[in-house]
Amino acid sequence: MREQQLQAFGRLLDIMDDLRAKCPWDKKQTIQSLRHLTIEETYELGDAILSNDLQEVKKELGDLLLHIVFYAKIGSETNSFNIADVANGVCEKLIERHPHIYGDVQVNNEEDVKRNWEKIKLKEGNKSVLGGVPKSLPALVKATRIQDKVAGVGFDWDNIDDVFAKIKEEIDELHAEVKAQKQTNIESEFGDVLFSLINYARFLKVNPEDALERTNRKFITRFQYLEQRANEKGKSLKDMTLQEMETYWQEAKENSKTIKNNGNTKTKHT
Repeated sequence: MREQQLQAFGRLLDIMDDLRAKCPWDKKQTIQSLRHLTIEETYELGDAILSNDLQEVKKELGDLLLHIVFYAKIGSETNSFNIADVANGVCEKLIERHPHIYGDVQVNNEEDVKRNWEKIKLKEGNKSVLGGVPKSLPALVKATRIQDKVAGVGFDWDNIDDVFAKIKEEIDELHAEVKAQKQTNIESEFGDVLFSLINYARFLKVNPEDALERTNRKFITRFQYLEQRANEKGKSLKDMTLQEMETYWQEAKENSKTIKNNGNTKTKHT
């Protein structure tokens, strides 16, 4: 099995060499020009994971692997780095940051592992626990990473009830600013509410990005059902009353529940 894996990876490296030497498009690419394509491929992988489509996951992982090899090929052309440097670099980092596996450090659970990870990063030269959080991350993902990292060094709530109480406190503060009609303060307090909810999600072991995206998809499906039903009746949504739209919305909810229940039933019998 390992020999086949190495052969497949070697084949990809050979193909990359050919493309870089012979294909006009591949020859033209730079690290900068590939950046937006890599981001796009990462989102496509995320979509496949959320859809639980493993064949699509395999395909998108291949696309990302191609990008990694492509970057390494470009790096090798200026003697900056090559694919061996990339692989060895991550291997050394993993060994260094897993002293409970490759050293004599004792851990009791995954939280101990995360705390050790952050401590080791600080020893490696990071000036701040939050120094490794990319500035360009989407705000929701960034908030999740920030809270994960500070919790890893002990800056955390003692229990989940305190976290929920904080959400209520932030909502009350938001409500007060809404009443006062202070727009700048409203935005600030709204951000505090979101940040607190994301922290609560961490305690619930819910990924807020995934949760929100699934809700987005659920809403889209239900709204498109509403549009379909309106079209069947020869109506435009603009001409329908809210009560009419609510009727179709409830139909969409019931349909989604039926589909979900049927799916669960099938799963149990397979």
